[in-house]
Amino acid sequence: MAASPVSRIIQETHFAGLTPAARGKVRDIYDLGDKLLIVATDRLSAFDVILPTPIPDKGRVLTQLSLFWFDLLKNVIPDHVLSSTEFPAAFNAFREELDGRSMVVRKTQPLPIECVVRGYVSGSGWKDYQATGKICGIVLPAGLRESDRLPEPIFTPATKAATGHDENISFEQAASLIGTDLAERVRSVSIDIYRRAAAYAEPRGILLADTKFEFGLLNSTLGSRDAVISLMWIDEALTPDSSRFWPAAQYQPGGPQPSFDKQFVRDYLERIRWPKTPPGPELPLDVVAATRAKYREAYRILAGHELDQ
Repeated sequence: MAASPVSRIIQETHFAGLTPAARGKVRDIYDLGDKLLIVATDRLSAFDVILPTPIPDKGRVLTQLSLFWFDLLKNVIPDHVLSSTEFPAAFNAFREELDGRSMVVRKTQPLPIECVVRGYVSGSGWKDYQATGKICGIVLPAGLRESDRLPEPIFTPATKAATGHDENISFEQAASLIGTDLAERVRSVSIDIYRRAAAYAEPRGILLADTKFEFGLLNSTLGSRDAVISLMWIDEALTPDSSRFWPAAQYQPGGPQPSFDKQFVRDYLERIRWPKTPPGPELPLDVVAATRAKYREAYRILAGHELDQ
């Protein structure tokens, strides 16, 4: 089915009289006191550089797919979403920009680690395995090929880098940052979410190779016994930006796999030999269109309907 007409493209939010508390690689965040307004823009970063060309519909895919997963898996752990349709009065004049790409969420204290679960050996995990036979200190079977399915999903945390790449760390290092009880809790819930999501996606034609979760605490309980109780799932949920989605029909271990993300962009940037330093180059229309189509296709397959329905 052909993609629908392009909705409003948002590269960066500019709301008169309202200043975002932060602008991430993709999201603009507005502080509402005990809540946050998170707006997923159409910005795209590659090799840790924000590119000047937005991808139409990208922010809506990220928001709507996150809402889909938060709802589907709501019995696993509470999430931070309060509303995706009702916004503070100060933003009433900007409904066109906000609709479909925004969430009002509870304000939490984000944990200082990325909670990564891998079901296949790929990406930085493949590089680590080649060098050491391990990923994040976890010894894996000998003789694995790139993109092989692992015997069991593994929890491979990482640090949060303000700039550049996150760094893989061991479970023990993660525990030293957030405490052993909380580390064991996020490991358990991360693997549980991964298993459920992978089991949902695979019969629909998508392999969930790996994914990254973020969690936060409702109040400043880090280091206390109450931290595990106040844990919430935050940020985004199982999107093409936070996950490797592979088409199951094309899966062939032994090398990299096609994926439902910005693969077309990365391939183009490699072809033109961009040095991977700012500023990023403008993207040609065909690369933008192909990338938009992949994001929308991932949404359609997983949610079971087109983005605009």
